[in-house]
Amino acid sequence: MITLGKDEIAKYPFLADAGQYLKDKGFTLQQFGIDPDLKLSIDKAFNRVQVSTEGKIYKSDLIDGEASKDFVLEREVFSFLLAIVLLKLTGMTTLIKRFALAEARRAEKYLEKDLANISDGSKKELAIRIIDDLFSIQIKEQNNHFIIPVSNYLQHSINFHEREWKLINRHVEKGFVFLTPHETVRLIRKELGNYITTKIFNAKTPTMISGFEEPVDKLISLSKKFVTHTITTGEYPPCIKHAIEVLERGENLPHSGRFMLATFLLARNQSVQQIAPLFKNAPDYNERVTLYQLNHLAGTSGSGTQYSCPSCEKLKTQNLCFAIPECDNIFNPLQFGKRRK
Repeated sequence: MITLGKDEIAKYPFLADAGQYLKDKGFTLQQFGIDPDLKLSIDKAFNRVQVSTEGKIYKSDLIDGEASKDFVLEREVFSFLLAIVLLKLTGMTTLIKRFALAEARRAEKYLEKDLANISDGSKKELAIRIIDDLFSIQIKEQNNHFIIPVSNYLQHSINFHEREWKLINRHVEKGFVFLTPHETVRLIRKELGNYITTKIFNAKTPTMISGFEEPVDKLISLSKKFVTHTITTGEYPPCIKHAIEVLERGENLPHSGRFMLATFLLARNQSVQQIAPLFKNAPDYNERVTLYQLNHLAGTSGSGTQYSCPSCEKLKTQNLCFAIPECDNIFNPLQFGKRRK
């Protein structure tokens, strides 16, 4: 098990036993609900969850990634732990997944910065050990790049469908793939989010604690805006059904999948206002960005060009094709269900 310094505990609180840290400091959850000074930590925890629902990353009190004062470390760890308590008390899966994704993106920023650190080799070494310990990726540094075995790369890049992540488009030498610090950390974002999600789901759900009722009720009310009734799939092709199901489960649909779904529905004469609610359950949902992108695809903003739904062949290369016999060798999802003469 990796031994973490106070800076690392503050940056990656999901790696430490936050509950034990709380006990070591001599506090109980009940105290946070009744002590006016400690109650500020609940407010900070609530804010930490709230910003994640907006697709934003929680802004910590760390200075240049360092917990310069003991009280800074306490704030960071307490707010993370109490955020989990609030989430467990709400029982809202959508909020948990959004929070986990936001925390993964936050940790990703620190991991990338530590990997690129040229003045403190110990931080770089610890970041490498964290990635190896959590995801079994053997990272080595070579010529200002990080290299990992091809087998490791193929195992983890399966989550990506963009062209630049295809092995054929990577720099490969002697069985190793060359990556920048950003690419190295980006490679594990989804898995890091899943790791944090699992830890939260596995945490025990406490009984309601006096003083926690108000923020819990607020979060439950907040979660209601993410509960949507999506349009029925009807005669939709399996690729479109799959994309909608992924979003309904509150899971992340890759950019290529979102492009496919949006352009398909636009071609089926669905309006931007009708399509937008489908994406509300996405962990990184941002209403302004979603509407902007949909209007861009619809041709109502920007160049005025309406984008077309990708071909079946294109979707196959992006691992978005789930063909069934009824597809009957169609060339585009829009042809699904149409009778041929």
